Amino acid sequence: MQNVLGYSPLETGVRFLPISLLSFVVAPIAGKLAERFPARAFLGSGLVLIGVALVLMSGIDPGDDWTTLLAGFILGGIGIGFVNPPLAAAAIGVVEPQRSGAASGINSTFRQIGTAVGIAGLGAILQGSLAHNLGPADFASQAGRAAYIDAFNELLIVGAVVAFAGAALAFALIRSRDFVAHPAAAAA
Repeated sequence: MQNVLGYSPLETGVRFLPISLLSFVVAPIAGKLAERFPARAFLGSGLVLIGVALVLMSGIDPGDDWTTLLAGFILGGIGIGFVNPPLAAAAIGVVEPQRSGAASGINSTFRQIGTAVGIAGLGAILQGSLAHNLGPADFASQAGRAAYIDAFNELLIVGAVVAFAGAALAFALIRSRDFVAHPAAAAA
């Protein structure tokens, strides 16, 4: 949005608000519902929504406006809201209560590592695609914008594949029997 469409950082941030707002609205609802339904349902379906959102955002052309991404932003925000609360609950739900602090710390650490590795990996794919299609990208030229959009579309598809793989793994690997019954919940 900044390099191709020429928006300022503030203007770009405002256009990304649908993702943030929807994730904040959906997260507490998902958190409450996660008490009644299995965590894998929320994690898997949330990642499917994120994957669909990324697919919806792909295929943009250099002449498109930011609103082309809006449907993906909406679904992505809902998907993020579905994933975050059950992910935290699952991280501490599979250990004894006295180890919940360590489990929470490990969860946070691996989320940070995943973010760093994901950004580095996607950045490498973007750079490789730009170098292959253009050489040094010049966003002021039509060819530079087109090369950047093509590389961005490729990143969206890679992200969608990763999200769909994560959804399949969540549905397959997260089992209710792995969660530890806490004394207060067992007494109820």
